[in-house]
Amino acid sequence: MNRCFPVLFAGVLLSSCFFFSPASRAGDLPPIRNVPALDQPPILAWPRDTKPASADITDPSADTLFDLHGVLQRDSCRKLDLLLSTEGNYYMALRELVQTLLKPGTPGAPGSFLYTTSPPVSLPQSKGNALSLGNLRILCRPSVAVASWPTLKKLQKAGLVEGRPIPVIQGEGEVLLVKKGNPLHIRSIWDLGRPGVRVVTPNPVKEQGAFLAYARTLYQIAKNDPHPPAGWTAKKLFRAIYDSSDPHKWVAGPRIHHRDEPWSVAYGHADVAILFHQLGMATQRAFPGLFDLVPLGGTIEHPRPLPGSVISTSVLVRIRGHWTPKQKKAREALVRAYTSRRFTKILERWGMKRPEGFRERK
Repeated sequence: MNRCFPVLFAGVLLSSCFFFSPASRAGDLPPIRNVPALDQPPILAWPRDTKPASADITDPSADTLFDLHGVLQRDSCRKLDLLLSTEGNYYMALRELVQTLLKPGTPGAPGSFLYTTSPPVSLPQSKGNALSLGNLRILCRPSVAVASWPTLKKLQKAGLVEGRPIPVIQGEGEVLLVKKGNPLHIRSIWDLGRPGVRVVTPNPVKEQGAFLAYARTLYQIAKNDPHPPAGWTAKKLFRAIYDSSDPHKWVAGPRIHHRDEPWSVAYGHADVAILFHQLGMATQRAFPGLFDLVPLGGTIEHPRPLPGSVISTSVLVRIRGHWTPKQKKAREALVRAYTSRRFTKILERWGMKRPEGFRERK
């Protein structure tokens, strides 16, 4: 069954019939015939000052850029020591890294820098030398990108990568995010198939990578479970979540899933969300009175991801460009920070670790 639901497109709220089956291109998953109900805050989509760049990370439900307007032109980029483009799945650890190792005034730190934590935009941002956020346009190319392997391969194919990629972060699987007290007693992935349990996922178009990662985790954990509940299979669970006749069974946020999904659970529009382990930890620590976590293997403090869990890896690459000596120095300072022992400890505090074979710098 396909459903019509509102879509935020180019800043305008539209009503659209949506015929997207992300798993139709993922041969390891059953087909998905339904679409989620779009769940987002009641907001107004105000007109933009200018046409957004192809790499546009504005999300009115999550990003607030108050009354700041302007354009940072390309000649100004020469005065910017560092611009980092990264996916946001470890934003809490990056924030701590910036506060400790990259804080302006710290010996060896860049004097002036910007970084973005968003769904993957490194490729269009690097190709177009432009990024939009609300009414601010930054017409600069990032000198460093941190992204998943699929995004990295696209950057390599476009000829934008300089030097060897450095895998720097590995996740610890996924967790389930529920309301405080777990009122529906959700204990495992199988509970997501129960009637009346509403599931929120990443947007299957705008966060397709995260959506497929979580869908694979649910399906593969179920497939590898040696003792499933009586009468249940991985395919039956998958259909119960994604192809239910209940129009409220499956909902999705508009863009940035690690903020969209907790919003839906907090306001009672969904009962459970699946998140990368570190994102679940960050959400529960930020709102301890709102959420609880259900581990998918081991405990929250000591995770042991169940067989079939998708393990995320983030890779650092240098981006090709005409960089000044000062910018090259700042870039190498960032690489040292990402590969430092201090950052290893930061990652561990937030439920992440280094990839196998990683070599740490003191």
